[in-house]
Amino acid sequence: MLTGGPLDVLTGDYLAELTMLILGRDRLKDPDLGYARTFLRQLEEGLGLAHERGVRIVTNAGGLHPAGLAAAVRALAAKVGVPVTVAHVEGDDLTARHEGALTANAYLGGAGITACLRAGADVVVTGRVTDAALVSGPAAWWFDWSAEDHDRLAGAVVAGHVLECGTQATGGNYSFFTAYDVRRPGFPLAEISPDGSAVITKHPGTGGVVSAGTVTAQLLYETQGPRYLGPDVTARLDTVRLTDDGPDRVRISGVRGEAPPPTLKVGVTRIGGWRNEVVFVLTGLDVEAKAELVRAQLAGALEGVADARWTLARTDHADADTEETASALLRLVVRDPSPDRVGRALTSAAVELALGSYPGFHVTAPPGPAQPYGVFDSASVPATQVPHTAVLPDGTPLQIPAPPTAPSASPEEPDALSAGPAEPTAPSAGPGDPATPSASPEEPAASPAGPAEPAAFPASPAFEARGSGGGAPEGVGGAAPAVSGVEPRETVSGAGPRETVRAPLGRLAGARSGDKGGDANVGVWVATGPAWDWLRDTLTVELFRALLPETRGLTVLRHELPGLRALNFTVTGILGDGVASGHRFDPQAKALGEWLRARHLDIPVHLLPPPEGTGT
Repeated sequence: MLTGGPLDVLTGDYLAELTMLILGRDRLKDPDLGYARTFLRQLEEGLGLAHERGVRIVTNAGGLHPAGLAAAVRALAAKVGVPVTVAHVEGDDLTARHEGALTANAYLGGAGITACLRAGADVVVTGRVTDAALVSGPAAWWFDWSAEDHDRLAGAVVAGHVLECGTQATGGNYSFFTAYDVRRPGFPLAEISPDGSAVITKHPGTGGVVSAGTVTAQLLYETQGPRYLGPDVTARLDTVRLTDDGPDRVRISGVRGEAPPPTLKVGVTRIGGWRNEVVFVLTGLDVEAKAELVRAQLAGALEGVADARWTLARTDHADADTEETASALLRLVVRDPSPDRVGRALTSAAVELALGSYPGFHVTAPPGPAQPYGVFDSASVPATQVPHTAVLPDGTPLQIPAPPTAPSASPEEPDALSAGPAEPTAPSAGPGDPATPSASPEEPAASPAGPAEPAAFPASPAFEARGSGGGAPEGVGGAAPAVSGVEPRETVSGAGPRETVRAPLGRLAGARSGDKGGDANVGVWVATGPAWDWLRDTLTVELFRALLPETRGLTVLRHELPGLRALNFTVTGILGDGVASGHRFDPQAKALGEWLRARHLDIPVHLLPPPEGTGT
């Protein structure tokens, strides 16, 4: 990033929910730890270059000990002979208020970062701030925005959300990756304007791609409704406009902002107990009977264990030409408050079945000891009760007042628009309306008149499990039912439903999924207006549950984002106690969206892109 082109501020986001747990365990071993030490190794290579080019560095790598990392940065600067000023932001650590917590940190906004930069800091280190604050804070400094510049701040927050996961915005983790060379995607950057609009791009010559699709995918990532609540501003995702601004350039504009809620989210981690696992390999015939034998043989050893979960992944193929593809995997995960009940004695008992169990017995790893696992939870706290403090380069602590807030729902409550926003007064415009319905699902053809105008929105103040039957029931997807108060749409006026074909949803739609504590979110988008009409009417909560049977019995919320031609689903509790508890095959729900895309349903033929190689 420092050598590839011009840059004013370089940001670094180091704090995932799992990272806080890891840093908490580090701090238990040594009170002087608790920050991301990898940041120092990276900084040693680039600090001199950043100083030479006048690039400010802003990072949340301070984790649980921002003051400690700030001191370490000063020591590093002295060692390499680079005269930089360092400031840090603190006050987010609320562990003392949460009995039994390993960590408890409020998500601060960008105002402390702004203050540090205004005081002349070259490097700003923070603890737990929102990921987007690493961008909105510097933007507010650069343009001298006030706390009530809600639209401008919301635009910067949206840009920050696009940047926060790095190459996820430039072709990484992208549904339509086969259309591009994404072996070494470049990192994204945002060119932010005084009005808060931004262009997402990347340095010339770097790999990957910036497109309306990659930006849409990241906008849908780990969000839970049209209102993106933050400590500085509430950004209205249902007002976002995306337009093509040239090769590898996507403009974000029209973002409306509202006052932030009066409370801050607090991420709380705890040591939940001890876990262990054994994976048995079942090869060839009688897979189900082999699995049942193992379960019966270990039943006695599992008596008294608090939680024992068996899952059988039928990765085996009939008449396979390799042993690996002839094999299925039987996974046992155990958790308990006591390490003894799930320790080496249990895993050894499993392995000791080898000579007296099913034919071909073997496991993927030797017996191991129990490992501690963590749980993640969230709470809320009045923003006025969090001592948001900027410690300036000269050591002066500056208290950052909480911004004026709206008397709205807390960040943990669903948005008032969860049933879907009102019908737009103009045609929905997402990532570029195609000129013809044969445009690919990723890069629609540009209209001769330029990008279509986005929908008009109300003004806001100042914003597959195996054997599941092959997807949706036959007939679903052709004649769209009415859902959420929306009337069925005909594909051609007066013509009725078109011919359908059984196909994976992913031939038409992209998806991006991820975790929020024990919940998962799945964002699904399409590229054309007709495809959006079909998706909106067809992919109901009921169909979502049918396509993903693991979500049955769980609360699923569906949000509509017409401006992005997208639906966003939140699945409550599917991840249990969060990523660190590790009870699920995909503990962070990163592939949940791709599973959804692989499910089959009846899709109108005219909406699908032509098969590859047809030349049409």
